[in-house]
Amino acid sequence: MNIGIVCYPTYGGSGVVATELGKGMALRGHKVHFITYRQPTRLNAYQQNVFYHEVGVKDYPLFEYAPYDTALASKLVDVVKHEKLDILHVHYAIPHAAVAYMAKQILKSQDIEIPVVTTLHGTDITLVGNHPAFAPVVEFSINNSDGVTAVSHSLKEDTLHSFKINKEIEVIHNFIDLSRFKKTNKDHFKKAIAPDGEKVLSHVSNFRKVKRVQDVIHVFNKVLQKIPSKLLMIGDGPERQSCELLCREHKICSHVRFLGKQDAIEELLAVSDLFVMPSESESFGLAALEAMACEVPVISSNTGGIPELNIHNQTGFLAKVGDVDTMADFAIKILQDADMHQTFRKRAFEQAEKFDLQQILPKYEAYYLSLMETVPK
Repeated sequence: MNIGIVCYPTYGGSGVVATELGKGMALRGHKVHFITYRQPTRLNAYQQNVFYHEVGVKDYPLFEYAPYDTALASKLVDVVKHEKLDILHVHYAIPHAAVAYMAKQILKSQDIEIPVVTTLHGTDITLVGNHPAFAPVVEFSINNSDGVTAVSHSLKEDTLHSFKINKEIEVIHNFIDLSRFKKTNKDHFKKAIAPDGEKVLSHVSNFRKVKRVQDVIHVFNKVLQKIPSKLLMIGDGPERQSCELLCREHKICSHVRFLGKQDAIEELLAVSDLFVMPSESESFGLAALEAMACEVPVISSNTGGIPELNIHNQTGFLAKVGDVDTMADFAIKILQDADMHQTFRKRAFEQAEKFDLQQILPKYEAYYLSLMETVPK
């Protein structure tokens, strides 16, 4: 197959999933064309069968905001025609699904038919997508996609609840590359972070309000009162400063390290004893899956698709959104019981194996082929 992938090239979950999916497809012999405004962060090395097409937006005094949607649509038309793509897969509904519809209509006027798959990732439905400024376009674009997938059953239900959808939504869960994310011996690294044998807690996100990163600090502060610990805050975003101020307020700055955006996240997870994800909303919880693949139990909220991944009292613990006391109690419980911690580590990895990239790729392949069969030859 000759596959076009449209995504955001940032550290967010949708961009990560889109990039890893494309790389995985390329390893299976398919040609994969990434089409976006900047090279995706996980597309950082040469790989056979992978191509990148940059979308350029020309500045013009008439426009207060550069017309990215129009530029992207034109680029899609160009790449589909000249690279002879078989299918377009757009990740995150806004604006990609609408742009793909526009490109498809332009191509159709030139007697070129191409199926479009839209994958819904979360906030494109639950937060941004259902805003009155976007909702009609999102609904129309979903209904006019040839195929629609969601990364969890929870997100599928949210979509059906928020919009009048007449398309079948296929649930294909997010996935993990177990050849990269796995438990490795990083004792020397852990010794540098926790020189006195402290427990290491970690959190990874884009530090937006929906991630409730201040709750991570509150949970850690309570854990620290009972257990010598260190906290790794991985990522960056608008809530970072408030977290740093909260650390100063609790006088725990010497125990918390803000590491910013990191590429080798697996090395940090490899030295972690516990992962904390207190999000207000998560369509799936990819960061938690990456932790579990590294045999790290998870303390999380019980929202969205997280319970489909983090199984309560098996791979970690779930608590209500905002209930930092319960989350801290669970964290202390698992960190103080070595046998429980080891059992949870084993179960976390076993659960992560169910989301192995090599199990998910055939599902996308079959889905693509089923849609391609509907296109007139």
